[in-house]
Amino acid sequence: MTNFTVIGGPASQALAKNLANKLDANYIKANVQIFPDGESKVTVGDKPTGKTIVVQSTHPPVDSNFIQALSLVSKARETSSQVIAVIPYLCYMRQDKEFLTGEVVTSAVIAKMLKAVGASKIVVVDIHSTLAIKYFDIPIRNVSATPKLASFFKKMKLKNPFVVAPDLFWAPQAKQFAKILDTESIALNKQRNRKTGELEIKQSQKRNFEGRDIILVDDMISTGGSIVKAAEYLKRRNCGRIYAACTHALLVGDAEKKIRNAGVLKIISTNTIPGKTNAIDVSDILAESI
Repeated sequence: MTNFTVIGGPASQALAKNLANKLDANYIKANVQIFPDGESKVTVGDKPTGKTIVVQSTHPPVDSNFIQALSLVSKARETSSQVIAVIPYLCYMRQDKEFLTGEVVTSAVIAKMLKAVGASKIVVVDIHSTLAIKYFDIPIRNVSATPKLASFFKKMKLKNPFVVAPDLFWAPQAKQFAKILDTESIALNKQRNRKTGELEIKQSQKRNFEGRDIILVDDMISTGGSIVKAAEYLKRRNCGRIYAACTHALLVGDAEKKIRNAGVLKIISTNTIPGKTNAIDVSDILAESI
């Protein structure tokens, strides 16, 4: 057994157990009680020893899960010389700069809070904004799940696959994904109105999608708007089957239903966020990063 103790937060207990097994570490389950007013009461069953790893993703309910992560790091710091906060999906990383006058750069606030409660190091998976990394005064490791996602699709029987990023932001990862599949990639030119949130796909490079199976790749799928727009765009160009691949499947509200109605055959995600679309376990790449 290593000198690590893994604390599994309420939002990530299955992943935390897998990580503890990979590290041959002691595992402690954290429990939570939610009071009628929404407050969280977090309890850690045993006292952690040695270096402690707290595993807690911050998907919806975002604020509750983040407060629980802070509470667990703070508690672990009481008895541990080093606390590594493994937050596979780290919230608020889209708010990485002041887009409109008066907006709070919340990713910077998140960084300060994690340091304040005693985190020695942060480990995340496919952080939404690499710009946000500069706000952290403690070491932060951003691990990519793209190779594991691509390897999953490489085993499938796809017809002349084409990898598509629904916007320019994820173009480098789409290229990396396509290289593993030994195929092509493209990023669509998606434009979002900062005030209304409306999405539109403008002209992109001329490519022939006819009859080709499409893999739409992104770091996260939240409401599904980007994936739906991209799927509709590709369907009009007579593509083959459409799959969606992402690291973080937030799938807020009826997102999954909307995506399927748009013609996406299947959604494949990692287990950074628990859900029925999980097909890839990231505990091994987290263990390697630690």
